[in-house]
Amino acid sequence: MIWVDTIIQGILLGGLYALFAAGLSLVFGVMRLVNLAHGDLIVMGAYLILVLVTLLGLSPFVAVFVAMPLMFGLGWALQRFLLNRTLGDDILPPLLVTFGLSIALQNALLEGFSADSQRLPTNALTTASVEIGSITLGVMPLLTFASAVLVIVGLNQLFYRTEIGRAFRATSDDATTASLMGIKPANIFATATGIALVIVTIAALYLGLRANFDPNIGPARLIYAFEAVIIGGLGSLWGTLFGGIIIGVAQTVGAAINPEWQILAGHLAFLIVLLVRPRGLFPRAND
Repeated sequence: MIWVDTIIQGILLGGLYALFAAGLSLVFGVMRLVNLAHGDLIVMGAYLILVLVTLLGLSPFVAVFVAMPLMFGLGWALQRFLLNRTLGDDILPPLLVTFGLSIALQNALLEGFSADSQRLPTNALTTASVEIGSITLGVMPLLTFASAVLVIVGLNQLFYRTEIGRAFRATSDDATTASLMGIKPANIFATATGIALVIVTIAALYLGLRANFDPNIGPARLIYAFEAVIIGGLGSLWGTLFGGIIIGVAQTVGAAINPEWQILAGHLAFLIVLLVRPRGLFPRAND
């Protein structure tokens, strides 16, 4: 029963990693952009929620809805006026620009908030638990996993049931042809990044409620997100969820064997999947 509990806790932890990765997967799926500042944007979202909670006296669950449109606007402007200029056949320019953005964000957060770790205020909900037989599950991990599933379902509905989703798919397949049909790729890309940062805000909420954060933890969140995306298959949204679950389960099992193996076990699971399925578990057919 201990191992059953360990695996369930790992699955729930995988929901957090899937939230880290969903925005990254969306951006890559639409425009083949690898955003090295993604982890730092998650941390920035956590600080934005903290500021709203502190200044306005809001609950973190209310503050996240105030932060979402702000993050959407930031993502739209960032893509429209900066990152779109780097897109092309050469993958190096966006890598260099987003790496520089990562460094700039880390230093800006250090300047504004210091290196001290912070945490969003918690309440009874964040510490509550439910009993299922002999297994105790935290309400917060359950909410995190449920949010990850809802985000993935919502993104799939957006992609395959809406006009903007058709524009995403058309632009991803062939931006030149899409532009001839009246679609403006620059605006489509900006909208995709804006939506990705809305997802980043949700991930930031659960990051800040479940653990301490500081300006330097962004790169580690980026690594978890990358691994989840690559395990699942580049551009596959459901694959991203399964990738997060694999990392989460590997970490909890590793920690149960030896606490020092928690992080290492997740990375080993990533390497094993790459050896067996180099293109991930659910690669897109056109990749």
